[in-house]
Amino acid sequence: MVILPTAAQGLKCIHLCQSLTTAYLPIYIVRLDERTGNIFILSGNEIEILISRDGNWRYL
Repeated sequence: MVILPTAAQGLKCIHLCQSLTTAYLPIYIVRLDERTGNIFILSGNEIEILISRDGNWRYL
């Protein structure tokens, strides 16, 4: 079974990636965890962000 990101996750991911690059931070990884359905973002200065299926996000 293939898990796809939700619309809320996609919009939040684009918003967060745009905010990170506006701050001149590189984005190293954007990955959909197929076990949980969460999106993981790894950015410069060891910033780790997790976006849940409902579009809410948090720093790890």
